[in-house]
Amino acid sequence: MLFSIGKEIRKARRGRKLSQAEVAGALGMSRTTIGQIENGTVQDIGVRKLIRVLEFLGLELRVRPLGAPPTLDELREGQAG
Repeated sequence: MLFSIGKEIRKARRGRKLSQAEVAGALGMSRTTIGQIENGTVQDIGVRKLIRVLEFLGLELRVRPLGAPPTLDELREGQAG
């Protein structure tokens, strides 16, 4: 799951033409931490810190039942990208 979240974070960051260092500096984190989040290899990250990264990049974290089919909104968002 962290790998797929990280992949979306990297995609959003690149879409905004920001470097890992720029995101890290704006959020008071290290560039290494941003890289580890994007690669899904971060050892320990708090939810608040992850949410700060997501919000900075215009993303949000959603929770739904495991294995549930995508909602109509999720399908529409996938087509828009």
